[in-house]
Amino acid sequence: MTTASRLVLARRRRGLTVTRLAQHTGLTARRLSDFESGRATPSPPSLAALSAALEFPESFFSAGEVADLTADSVSFRALSKMTASQRDIALSSGRLARELQAWIADRFRLPPPEIPSLTSFSRLDADGEQVPSTGESAGESCPAEDAAELVRARWGLGYAPIPHLTHLLEAHGTRVFSLSGDCLEVDAFSFWDRGIPFVLLNLGKTAERGRFDAAHELGHLVLHGEEQMPHGPLAEAEAHRFAAAFLMPRADVLAHAPQGATTDWILQAKRRWKVAAMALAHRLHELALTTEWQYRTHCVDLGRLGYRKDEPRSPLTRETSQVLGKVFAALRREGVRPADVARDLHLRPADLNDLIFGLVVTSQEGGGRGGFDKAPPSLSLVR
Repeated sequence: MTTASRLVLARRRRGLTVTRLAQHTGLTARRLSDFESGRATPSPPSLAALSAALEFPESFFSAGEVADLTADSVSFRALSKMTASQRDIALSSGRLARELQAWIADRFRLPPPEIPSLTSFSRLDADGEQVPSTGESAGESCPAEDAAELVRARWGLGYAPIPHLTHLLEAHGTRVFSLSGDCLEVDAFSFWDRGIPFVLLNLGKTAERGRFDAAHELGHLVLHGEEQMPHGPLAEAEAHRFAAAFLMPRADVLAHAPQGATTDWILQAKRRWKVAAMALAHRLHELALTTEWQYRTHCVDLGRLGYRKDEPRSPLTRETSQVLGKVFAALRREGVRPADVARDLHLRPADLNDLIFGLVVTSQEGGGRGGFDKAPPSLSLVR
């Protein structure tokens, strides 16, 4: 029997409408709608056509249900500006990441979630609506800023720069996966699933912006909790302020930054916190270390030098997952190939690789499938 919802998942993962899929398969849109609603079951030739067009193994369509992931439960940035296709590709990737996480959790002991729940840091007005919590004036403390300091304190980070943010998130139980190249319009997103925090990151960004995106999603997980991810500019402003404060702590910036810093100073100092030059310029203004005129001058200068969307000559490399690297190294020692994992999940090896930062070669050598009769290997992370 075909699992109808998996047909929908596969189609959305490829960013196709029913009409476009009909064109690729030679089936009618009405017939495809019948398949997706469960009113009809594809014949073997129809299933083969769907498998070829969607680039999913035929076994994918007969496996069990995959729990839904709704846009309301995800921290999408600028949701209203996303196309339906972009949203569907991202949500489908999140659902597949959840399946991979379950597969790994059955075989390995992973770090337990240690993300503080600080929903009280979101301010509500008398009508229960969110109001900005970014302070009424430059440099003023705010809930997001306080939350970042509290998380740093709970995790024993002090005020020092964070050398590897993805490793830090994983050490505290966040499951971090990557987005595929056909999802470049989505910066990053996060969600909770049965008490487990997930973050999916876009690999097309610079290393500095990738770190900020990861901190931004941590802000959503910390500030907005498991119940429902809020959307809109106010929630995004909170997560953005949290990310800036988490990566560039107030005390550390005040200890190192001069009043009225120059653009040249920003280009040198951004290496300390491993952030984008624009992010540091904004942080200096946020902490009242530069005037409005100085901040605008920095933006003009940095834009002219190519720092508005890029980080020219940056020595940083894109952060990847330490947990996933250890998982697949352990599997390799057990004789389990990435292709075996993909087959268990009913995916192409390339789709698996899209989720794991491209950490493995899809045609790796290896023996047969290894068993896991022993106690699952324990993964430990450097904090």
